[in-house]
Amino acid sequence: MSALATSPCEEGQQVCDFVLDQTDNDTLARISDLVIGKPSALVGLFVLGLVIRWLAHRAVDRIVLRAADGVLPDRVGRLSRIHGRGGKAGGAPTRTDVAASTRRVQRAKTMGSLLKSIITGLVLAVVGTMMLSEIGVNIAPIIASAGILGVAIGFGAQSLVKDFLSGIFMIFEDQYGVGDEVDLGEAVGVVEAVSLRVTRLRDINGTVWYVRNGEILRVGNMSQNWARTVLDIQVGYQEDLVKVRRVLEDVAHDVWEDEDFTGRVIEEPSVWGVQDLGIDGISVRVALKTAPGEQWAIAREMRQRIKARFDHEGIEIPFPQRVVWHREEQRAAAAGQQAPE
Repeated sequence: MSALATSPCEEGQQVCDFVLDQTDNDTLARISDLVIGKPSALVGLFVLGLVIRWLAHRAVDRIVLRAADGVLPDRVGRLSRIHGRGGKAGGAPTRTDVAASTRRVQRAKTMGSLLKSIITGLVLAVVGTMMLSEIGVNIAPIIASAGILGVAIGFGAQSLVKDFLSGIFMIFEDQYGVGDEVDLGEAVGVVEAVSLRVTRLRDINGTVWYVRNGEILRVGNMSQNWARTVLDIQVGYQEDLVKVRRVLEDVAHDVWEDEDFTGRVIEEPSVWGVQDLGIDGISVRVALKTAPGEQWAIAREMRQRIKARFDHEGIEIPFPQRVVWHREEQRAAAAGQQAPE
């Protein structure tokens, strides 16, 4: 019992215990633990941290490769290569396909880099704390200080933490990316840069907006996966609606078959019919499913062709008409009717 009580080796010092059993020399046992035991434990922890980090990074790389392949964007890309003449699919990828693929790769790499940074930080913190404990440092105050510091940062920088968390989820969920036309509430425009804290976009007037990710409550993305051109064409009440529908179908089908719009109109257009009976005329709705970001150009082309075709067919596009009553004329007419009496 006395020998055990005066043992120079502490609990868990296996090298010290082994040398003490073999030599029965207290000084040699202490020196062997300092020279062999603790360095070996530190090296072992360091190597273990490197192995865990390497394995975690390999898993992240596999996830990034799968995310870069995508599912829905490829399907949309195939749809965009189907055009009107016979419905045959073209073999060459369109610029929409290339943009979608590039965006998937960028988003996957961004998330991969973020996950790797988080993993590296966690492994470094855990392994570093274990190494400090191994060399005899009391880590209880360190852990307590880290907890207090985390709480202080959480309360003192709530908006910053909120911005970063929102940015992580926006990138992970692919809510929008560089080049997308988005509506963020107060700001509407084309996204120029996306970071974990802020989003930068430029509106139609050229104004650059910096929006904190934590302040974005909703996102309207007009450039994701596919879009739709919806036109309400007004005609006069005296026009033959059957003829108007046929003309609109012909114009839309011409755009669908035009080689200049291959890959930009991804489904055959359709005329939905009468949309509204207005004061000045009847609205007939026509819709075309387009590649993302092409809806506005397709709408402008459709309006130009519809105007030319309506002029050729003699179909009137109505304009506002009003009936004006003049009180003086009414009084003169009333006076003329009462004069013979």
